[in-house]
Amino acid sequence: MTSMRRREAPSAAFRPEIDPSSSAPLPRQLYLSLRNAVAEGRLSSGQRLLSTRLAATEWGISRGVIAEAYEILMSEGFAVARHGSGTYIASAIPEGVSRVSDINGKGVPPVRRGVSAAATAILTRGPSLEPQKTLPFVTGRIAHDERTARLLNRIAIRHMNYAFEGYGDIQGDLRLRAAISAHLAVSRGVRCASDQIFITAGTQQALDLAFRVLMTPGDRAVVEDPCYPPARQCLALNGIEVIGLPVDRDGIDIAKLLDGKIAPPAAFYVTPSNQYPVGSVLSLPRRLGLLSYAEENNCWIIEDDYDSEFRYHGHPIASLHGLDKASRVLYTGTFSKALLPSLRIGYLVVPADLVPAFRAVRPAVDRCPPSFQQRVIADFLEEGYFPAHLRRLRERLRASRDMLAGYLLERLSDHMEVVLPDQGINLTVRSRGGWNDDTAVSAAALKKGVVVMPLSRMNVVSTDRSRLLLGFSGLSEADADMGTRVLVEVLESGEFVGG
Repeated sequence: MTSMRRREAPSAAFRPEIDPSSSAPLPRQLYLSLRNAVAEGRLSSGQRLLSTRLAATEWGISRGVIAEAYEILMSEGFAVARHGSGTYIASAIPEGVSRVSDINGKGVPPVRRGVSAAATAILTRGPSLEPQKTLPFVTGRIAHDERTARLLNRIAIRHMNYAFEGYGDIQGDLRLRAAISAHLAVSRGVRCASDQIFITAGTQQALDLAFRVLMTPGDRAVVEDPCYPPARQCLALNGIEVIGLPVDRDGIDIAKLLDGKIAPPAAFYVTPSNQYPVGSVLSLPRRLGLLSYAEENNCWIIEDDYDSEFRYHGHPIASLHGLDKASRVLYTGTFSKALLPSLRIGYLVVPADLVPAFRAVRPAVDRCPPSFQQRVIADFLEEGYFPAHLRRLRERLRASRDMLAGYLLERLSDHMEVVLPDQGINLTVRSRGGWNDDTAVSAAALKKGVVVMPLSRMNVVSTDRSRLLLGFSGLSEADADMGTRVLVEVLESGEFVGG
């Protein structure tokens, strides 16, 4: 019988920092080395540490020293012992942990480590995006479709042999670009050749590439207020000044541009088919006005069409790109919402005369997009599976939207007005006056295991703190039931009146 070896934990590669010339006791040196590894992320929560017997062999330290160091780690909350299993890095590391540089414990003044002004500005605006748990109303969840999952798995097997792969085309797989071009022409009225398309790692990389090529640090960009935070952060990192224009039920209000109160910007960043986060649709008169303004003032427009596939009533809204006669619009889309975020496949459509500039800059950002994912999606589109997948997904999302709206109207109509969207995978609610601090409501709900996103965190100049964003994609009825009950508890506590 073949013996089964226990798989080694990632911590098996760890080597402690021990200074033989130091006067500090060995247990303290080992403890600090382990503690610093935890603080720096080299040893992660839940990892199993080496047994004292194996560690003594690997590190050349006595088992007694190792046991003492482990005891200190456990006493300070950095590790836990599991009977019959071993010693593990704790799942909840104490807050405020930082590296200790002086093993003698005397303390050393920290070395100043600076970051860019742009990075500092982003840090002060709030926490960065992190993978979120599948809590009720969290945004960005995907509604799983078993039929599509089987198809993607079957297609993926065809492309698993990568032994002879090299770097791919800077712009991405030609078959995928051709399939996207055909899809956009039918579904969004976007007319483009495959050589105008750049495959990117989602929308975010497409935006970064567009901002880098089109704008110079110090330029100004007009955005919607409130605005999709990662886009605004990307503009900041590229040294671009941001100007926010208010959003109403007809989308971004360009009146201040037309009356000359604001000088023409270098570019606009807009989400006209489903404004993020408010959910309004840019009206046709404003679309035409924005396009006319951009042509007359030599401005670029970056159109983020992130979830236009999900429209539940009426005909799809025409894209700005499809109405553009002057080649001022760059169009970006993604498969993150329609298929899987983990595929990391988006695309950017650029005017034909700008293709050489984008091809020149692209390798400095990313040599080429991943071939495997591109080939899987290309087959999925070429073989005609995408339209049926979208139909199934739309119906499922429509049902989720209606279910959530029903719970909200039944239980929370005294506290909030529900804005039922005709498109997208999120909906917004607005206070009826009983609460005026969306960040406080969000924090209180999160403590009870429910995610509602405060729109005020996305404000550019607006001071509105009366709106919340709720996601309904991938939402179960049990989660909708529990989540709305929690919101009732939070809002009826009365602590948010008057903000």
